[in-house]
Amino acid sequence: MTRRSAYHPRFLLAALMLAPVLLLVSIPSGAAKDGLQVEQVETRLVDDIYFMNAVLDYRFSTEALEALENGVPLTILVQIQVRRVGAWLWEDSRVDLQLRYAIRYKPLSERYEVYRLPGTEGRTFVSRDAAIRALGEIADLSLIGASSLDDDTDYEVHIRASLDIEELPLPLRPMAYLKPSWKLSSGWSKWPLTP
Repeated sequence: MTRRSAYHPRFLLAALMLAPVLLLVSIPSGAAKDGLQVEQVETRLVDDIYFMNAVLDYRFSTEALEALENGVPLTILVQIQVRRVGAWLWEDSRVDLQLRYAIRYKPLSERYEVYRLPGTEGRTFVSRDAAIRALGEIADLSLIGASSLDDDTDYEVHIRASLDIEELPLPLRPMAYLKPSWKLSSGWSKWPLTP
């Protein structure tokens, strides 16, 4: 009596045809598009001061966008550190900044506003997409003086952006803590500090 192999050509062909379908079914519909990401960081040295430009991509979840459309400001916390390349976790950073930016929708004027906190006034935009793009732009941020760094040591910029749930209105916070769609963070990324 011969035993049939489980790897019959017809079985393999059916498995290969179903694989993309099974893959699509297993991924939640919003998983690939929602999230925060650091796209680009550039540094330059001007008159002994390092300046930074950065582009961050904010793809807010449907729940966060719905809250924004209903007048709830969204606050982004951007953390920036300058550290020695290969530094141990417990080593102090040469720079440790926490910047806060906000985006809000003003229903009466039908405009979006992007501003840096503390403060309540900033740039105004007609479209939400333009406002979100502007929210992700950091230009000419003063980081550190070159004379504060060791000449024979390489340094890098660490940057992370996250949606600050603590800044949401109190009734919205419990849901935001429980639902993954509100826990938006880019995670830390590293970029070389170059003149």
